Amino acid sequence: MRILISGANGYVGSRIIPVLLKEGHTILCTVRNKSRFDENYLKHEQIETYEIDFSEPNTGDPLPDNIDAAYYLLHSMSEGKDFEEQEKSVAKDFLNRIKKTKCQQIIYLSGISNEENLSPHLQSRKNVENILNSSHLPCTILRAGIILGSGSASFEIMRDIVEKLPFMITPKWLNTISQPIAIADVIQILTRCILHEEFIGKTYDIGGDEILSYKEMLLKFSKQRGLKRWIITLPIMTPKLSSYWLYFVTSTSYSLAQHLVESMSIPVVRENNKVNEILNITPLTFNQALARAFDKIAQDEVTSSWKDSFISGYFKNIKHDLPTPPKFGCFKEVQQREIKVPLDNVKNKVWSIGGENGWYYATFLWKIRGYIDKLVGGVGLRRGRRNASKLRGGDALDFWRVLDSNKKGGHLLLFAEMKLPGDGWLEFNFIKKDGKNYLSQEVTFRPKGLLGRLYWYLMIPFHFFIFKGMLKQLSTGKMKNNTTSPR
Repeated sequence: MRILISGANGYVGSRIIPVLLKEGHTILCTVRNKSRFDENYLKHEQIETYEIDFSEPNTGDPLPDNIDAAYYLLHSMSEGKDFEEQEKSVAKDFLNRIKKTKCQQIIYLSGISNEENLSPHLQSRKNVENILNSSHLPCTILRAGIILGSGSASFEIMRDIVEKLPFMITPKWLNTISQPIAIADVIQILTRCILHEEFIGKTYDIGGDEILSYKEMLLKFSKQRGLKRWIITLPIMTPKLSSYWLYFVTSTSYSLAQHLVESMSIPVVRENNKVNEILNITPLTFNQALARAFDKIAQDEVTSSWKDSFISGYFKNIKHDLPTPPKFGCFKEVQQREIKVPLDNVKNKVWSIGGENGWYYATFLWKIRGYIDKLVGGVGLRRGRRNASKLRGGDALDFWRVLDSNKKGGHLLLFAEMKLPGDGWLEFNFIKKDGKNYLSQEVTFRPKGLLGRLYWYLMIPFHFFIFKGMLKQLSTGKMKNNTTSPR
């Protein structure tokens, strides 16, 4: 079959692709920018890639006529109060495009919404359901609650809370019940319901067999990690205070924390579920889902992470396909250093920067900058990195965003997502001069007003000290474990 995946770069979309490939299907992937897509997929004979931004109607590549089924995996919890309108607009544009094809089924992964009073986030999901169901095309709606897996938002938030706080004074919504489901079971359901007669035009809730409060989940998580944790819930914490609590403890942005708190106060328990029976699936338990997630992390095989979504940062007003930083109206600081060791050793070290590997020089100052960023409403350093040694376009890297990652060509470009009075870029280039190899490190800052200019001049001494030291350490090619390849 020919199957379309909208949001192919997303957390769920990235995990569906290998399963469908294994089953021999031809996959049509829509992405906002091909530079963010896995280069192996771009060359794959079973994959066709289409560059489409559904938030910009009637733009991008046209979809082919011969499509059998289509996944709608476009979600947003972006900053601002208009995300509900944005989601409606995206759904309408998707539907207008897909109606022109021979598609026989739309499959939408939505959220469980069985309560009368819904959060804006859950209500938005329901609005999208109504839009997709408004056409003649049969739509399969699969409603999930908490999704557990390596890199999922729920898993990473629980991990942040449990591993950092031995004693917790928490909001009352920790007593809200939910019915979590493992990402492995979600993928199994999504891939097995394609053109299945029991799913055409139907809506189902999906979930595991356990109903747990968020507090119970945290305690189970801590037991799985061999950690003793004490949790006290207070009824006096307002939604705003709860959002700040979640924001400072975890790697979420404040805007995302607000949306999560609104949704976490509402029970998400499945009702109309026959899926496990129809597909003969025995869902993983909560503990089994955690064990699988930690196995993937231990093996450095996290396929996708919610942190790589643009909603995890402040990627605003910057074109996704900028190959180089801007040249005009900017301050620049360029340093170069000769490479006297094998080139691949230095490349490995550059592409392993950040996360648990640190920034190789004055890492404590980077941490202080991360704490300051968190205090002023930024993302801080807690996002880390998805993989210890590999970077791809669009990845989150501490408080940076990877714009371009071309290891073979020797080019890495990062965009600053920390709070700044301007826009910042950090670029690494491997160049050759007079028969010698050099590592070039360029910092670019585009100030906003007088404050931006003052910020640049105040930071010059620190930048010179930090970036000079970092360049020196990078050019040695030596990793923390005194080997020449990343762990």
